[in-house]
Amino acid sequence: MENQCSKSAVHQAFHVLLVVLGLILIGAFIFYFNYGKNMALKILGIVLWILSGLLGWLPVYTFKKKGGVAKGEGFVKTTQLVTTGIYSIVRHPQYLAGMLLGFSFVLISQHWLVLFLGIPFMAIFYIAALDEDKSCVEKFGDNYKEYMRKVPGMNLILGIIKYLFNNILNRFYGTP
Repeated sequence: MENQCSKSAVHQAFHVLLVVLGLILIGAFIFYFNYGKNMALKILGIVLWILSGLLGWLPVYTFKKKGGVAKGEGFVKTTQLVTTGIYSIVRHPQYLAGMLLGFSFVLISQHWLVLFLGIPFMAIFYIAALDEDKSCVEKFGDNYKEYMRKVPGMNLILGIIKYLFNNILNRFYGTP
């Protein structure tokens, strides 16, 4: 999972809890996959599932290319703050991907058990993202605080609007 900064025991515990809860959620999702009858919700769930896959894998490429990762190291071994690519739209694309994945399972299955498991699954991703912000402020200091001011944590729609607005302004008025 995404990790430019955090190595805390709490953060690692979140990851263990996510794996356990995620496996149970996936099992319930598979069991109740055909339970939901509302086709519009199923289609929306599939769209969110695809989006979560994209948001989950883009950071791997971006970290490897822009994060100062040494040859042969994993993508989470960044040595510099990454603020380009998907990270110019949202600060935590992989955590957002996890939340969207959980929500897509709920929409596709439309079963109370998947909802019951999905809510804490999504909440843990949100809490882990907040912990990541704290760790990144410690690691990157004022640069990360400025980045936090410019780029939303996980609000993809706001991130796209800000990204487009800033690019349009830069095109007409130049870089400030």
